[in-house]
Amino acid sequence: MKRLLNIYNKSSRIVLGLMSGTSHDGVDAAIAKITRSSLDSKVRLIHHEHSSYPSTLKNRIAAASDSKASDICMMNFEIGDFFAKAALSCISGSGLSSGDIDLIASHGQTIYHSPPELNRRGFTLQIGESSIIAYKTGIPVVSDFRPADMARNGHGAPLVPFADYILFHKKGKVRAAQNIGGIANVTVVTPGINEVFAFDTGPGNSLINGAMHLLFKKSYDKNGMIARSGEPDSSILKELMAHPYFSKKPPKSTGRETFGLNLINTIASRKRIRPEDLIATLTYFTALSIKNAYDRFILKKYKLSEIILSGGGSRNSYLVSLLKELFNPILVATSDSYGIPAMAKEALCFAILANETISGRPSNLPQVTGASGSAILGKITLH
Repeated sequence: MKRLLNIYNKSSRIVLGLMSGTSHDGVDAAIAKITRSSLDSKVRLIHHEHSSYPSTLKNRIAAASDSKASDICMMNFEIGDFFAKAALSCISGSGLSSGDIDLIASHGQTIYHSPPELNRRGFTLQIGESSIIAYKTGIPVVSDFRPADMARNGHGAPLVPFADYILFHKKGKVRAAQNIGGIANVTVVTPGINEVFAFDTGPGNSLINGAMHLLFKKSYDKNGMIARSGEPDSSILKELMAHPYFSKKPPKSTGRETFGLNLINTIASRKRIRPEDLIATLTYFTALSIKNAYDRFILKKYKLSEIILSGGGSRNSYLVSLLKELFNPILVATSDSYGIPAMAKEALCFAILANETISGRPSNLPQVTGASGSAILGKITLH
């Protein structure tokens, strides 16, 4: 408890963020020095790295929504072990020691996410036992960020807009921070935080990676090479773009439950299509769904100076080329151009959120999530 009070009283903290989203591929770790908190925060990235899940664990996570309770409980501890190893590896790679790290932010591995609908409260589950992370690293952990927002009838997503504002806001500019993880989400970063808004645009890598695993036994389409060799199917594209999610107004969020394996199987069962053409179709659909979201909810209201890409999808050069073509003449660049490696950005964002939590400050944005009020996010676990 004394260590927690010491951390609370610090004006500058070293925070390690751990993030594994809906892409199921592994854990991103990022260490940052964060000075002060709230809108006065100053953030400097120290080190980042990625730890890939072993294939057996990756497959079990992908199937977790259909698993029995004992399997999910077991994975909660296994993934806690894996997150702890990822944290210790990142600390070692940075040249720091565990004693140098004030706090770990662990988003956990999403198993299921269902946003609120009509009169039904939403619910969510991220696993990766924080007690194991705290015990094995000797560092306090902030975890389980989403439920506090959802308790206030929010979507619990997106949660990174506060951090996006800290990282990317600029006087007189409106920027879009577009993350393409398993699910794609955008933050419209305005000069003032009260005007910031964000939502999930739809699929990111979820459909492409799911189809690659199903058809080619590969985790992803490296540089979009398979998609480049195929031809998009116009009739499937038309059907996909008619999905009701796209017409919903923000605040809104989604997940693999909507844009995942079930949708891929539905497409495959209705029409025979070459595997390469299906990957091309899903890649083009992902790009079109992002552009469609901007056309519906952003570009009619804001003149964007640039779009800043992050997440695994920003490493798919074919997908990026499609987005550049669709958004021309708006500049489309990756967060690397701003000194934040695209694969580190989400982990860095949760480090910023944990810094707010330990400072006793709320970091959800109710205008983004639809929550009835502000919330201090996460739960603190001591070793």
